[in-house]
Amino acid sequence: MKIHPTAIVSPDAQLEEGVEIGPYSIIGGDVIIGKNTVIGPHTVIDDYTRIGEGCRIFQFCSIGAPPQDLKFGGEKTRVVIGNFNTIREFVTIHRSTTADIGVTILGDHNLIMAYCHVAHNCKLGNHIIMSNVATLAGHIHVEDYAIISGLSGVHQFTRIGAHSFIGGASGVARDVPPYTLANGNHAKLFGLNLIGLQRRNFSEQTIKALKDAYKIVFRSDLLLEAALEKAQKEVEDLPEVRHFLAFIKNSERGVCR
Repeated sequence: MKIHPTAIVSPDAQLEEGVEIGPYSIIGGDVIIGKNTVIGPHTVIDDYTRIGEGCRIFQFCSIGAPPQDLKFGGEKTRVVIGNFNTIREFVTIHRSTTADIGVTILGDHNLIMAYCHVAHNCKLGNHIIMSNVATLAGHIHVEDYAIISGLSGVHQFTRIGAHSFIGGASGVARDVPPYTLANGNHAKLFGLNLIGLQRRNFSEQTIKALKDAYKIVFRSDLLLEAALEKAQKEVEDLPEVRHFLAFIKNSERGVCR
């Protein structure tokens, strides 16, 4: 391990092989940092934080601080961060409250760019990109491969579907279905995220089926429940189509339209 002499590391922290801690960084108690993770200078990793292996956390980040929730009473809650994440300058990731999942989670292979905020009780999957100054309020779930562009804000308790794309400076107040493109304030849907699907090597068959389902749900005159039922019957039964329809059906906030 390479720990700079000016860093302050709690004796209760557990640092695995190959961990590096930069100058003036502070590592709290009951912290676990996986092997070969690099913590830059002037970064604070607060109590009850778990960080996986191979992560790169840049300078001036704050991870594991208590949530900005007036209901929080100092309970022992956690931040759990997976493997091979890149977290850039001035990112803040807060501990959870005891509500719902009771933990703030970041999966694997995510890129969280400078000045982003991940609030309490958020659950992020894998291969997500949050561009500069994208912010997540509390209790937000983001599925795999979603992209949230810069200066965008997402309302609490909102879900962001897999392989979706949110344009810059958007205000997201409703769920964004998987495989779609959303933009604006408040954000509206602009069709499927076709470029993203092609880059992720989705087959033409899958993209066509998603187009058919999207047209029935969002471009027909049917009420939502009837449109979902029609799409389920008429569109080719593929895993992506089932995910798309189930996401919309199970939405509690309602979806962007």
